[in-house]
Amino acid sequence: MKKMLFVFGILTVFSLAVACEGNSGDTHDIDSANNIAKGEEPQGGVLTYAETSPFSGVLDWAHYESFNDSIALNIFSPDRLFKTGEGLRPEPNLARDWEWSKDRKTVTFFIEEGVKWHNGEKLTAEDFQFAWEVIAHADYTGPRLSNVNIIQGFKEYHSGKTDSLSGVNIIDEYTLEVTFNDAYPNAIDQLWPYPMPKAHLEHVEVAELEDVDEIRREPVGLGPYRVTDIIPGELIEFEAFDDYWKGAPNLDGVNYRIVDGAQAAELLTQGEIDIIKLDASQAVTLEGDDRVTIEEVDALSYGYLGFKLGHWDAEKKQNVMDNDKFQSKKLRQAFAYALDRQGMVDSFSEGYGTVINAPASVISWAYPDEAMLNQYEYDPQQAMMLLDEAGYEDITGDGFVETPEGEEFTVNLTVMDTPANISEPRAQYIIQNLQDVGINARLHGGQLYDYALFYELVQKDDPEIDLFLGAWSLTPDPDPTGLWKSDDVWNYTRWVNEESDKLIERGLSQEAFDDNYRRDVYQEWHQLVNEELPIIPLSSPINIYGISHNAGGVTPDLADAVTDAHLWYKRQ
Repeated sequence: MKKMLFVFGILTVFSLAVACEGNSGDTHDIDSANNIAKGEEPQGGVLTYAETSPFSGVLDWAHYESFNDSIALNIFSPDRLFKTGEGLRPEPNLARDWEWSKDRKTVTFFIEEGVKWHNGEKLTAEDFQFAWEVIAHADYTGPRLSNVNIIQGFKEYHSGKTDSLSGVNIIDEYTLEVTFNDAYPNAIDQLWPYPMPKAHLEHVEVAELEDVDEIRREPVGLGPYRVTDIIPGELIEFEAFDDYWKGAPNLDGVNYRIVDGAQAAELLTQGEIDIIKLDASQAVTLEGDDRVTIEEVDALSYGYLGFKLGHWDAEKKQNVMDNDKFQSKKLRQAFAYALDRQGMVDSFSEGYGTVINAPASVISWAYPDEAMLNQYEYDPQQAMMLLDEAGYEDITGDGFVETPEGEEFTVNLTVMDTPANISEPRAQYIIQNLQDVGINARLHGGQLYDYALFYELVQKDDPEIDLFLGAWSLTPDPDPTGLWKSDDVWNYTRWVNEESDKLIERGLSQEAFDDNYRRDVYQEWHQLVNEELPIIPLSSPINIYGISHNAGGVTPDLADAVTDAHLWYKRQ
């Protein structure tokens, strides 16, 4: 499951993505807003795509964890084996086609010919093999093992017993076979789809890849634009790559710029930037402004409030649920009833979004039947009743409950400082909700944390974190692997549940080739999560993009607005 943590006003961390995937988008013969025929788009000029949080600068798909890095990657190297098509199902992309063996354990990919890397090298089957073996290597420092450990021979290669993945067989330059450990219903979705430029990186030790200039300063991609200059965390300049396999870009180049989120609307109207994801509060101020087009897209993502239930054991590579503070299910459920989640959507998202009770996007084909879930509607009285049943009472008379052992009970909420205009009031809103039912909640350290520090605190399980506000951008396949299993490093709550693991595995079983069976399994899994409540799902959001009247050919998608950037043009 290639998932990604993204900046959700609050949280966030990285995509972890993870990797962020979206539809390639349909292209139209006519730009309906301007009556520009396909092939007659203006040529030349530069557009600026803006974001509001600094990028980390890890410009390689296999290693990046920041959503903002994925924007840059989607500008200069967006293509992968498959793209997301009708019904959120995989369709050919760099693999022009594929064929399955009768036992559904081996797939043969036929790679597009004539695709070039920015260094002039041609894309071949070896670039995919190289990527998979980098990720499967024992010294790999990234988070995507779950995207290659399904390949036959992974354990032997990862342990150093072999020097290659036995499940990868290169037939010729443009044909390769991949054999999996078993027949998985989502094998294509699960398999890591991005190649790595072998000629550019093979001389670098795997353990050092994440930090070398070949990735951070001089990355090589195979997309419509190549990197020409980087100001770390602030600006990346791209120039057109005329040998792009889908056709030369219309533009001379693209700038990827980090801006102050509070100024996003103003920068758009002044023409300083051309494309940006907007907060709802800013979008409403631009309604009716003919200098800007507002586009709304249901997001393949969700926001949540997470409990820190334990820690990650790096040596054993598994989660340990050893935080006694939140072991009581009734306590966690009391928190859920205490939160006015609809009020959060209305107050901080201008109503854009849907309150959810499952960790999934409402547009997923496997989104559960809400009628089968606890709704946890805002009910302070129910919250206080559950606190009392769990043994949390106000013994001292100060308005806040103590633990069943009579000890002070305080809760630290950890929040990121983006978006700047709503992060703090939203955090205070949550804190007030909790305090209203007698939970002594407070802002962790009395402050909001910047992107890098927030990420470090959450990932390393800082002992001062009790709650954290997060969001995940999801891949189209609904498999929870990567985020929710006992051995998933991105399982940031550190929830360990044997029944959950078994259900996730059932969702990838032979029976799960039947979509109805698989949907039923995920319904059961969502009901378990909904009852145990390791997180409190908040909302399935709607992404809002502001596009300058100067920019044409822009297609907002499930995760960003970078789809088919070679089709962008600048109006004269």
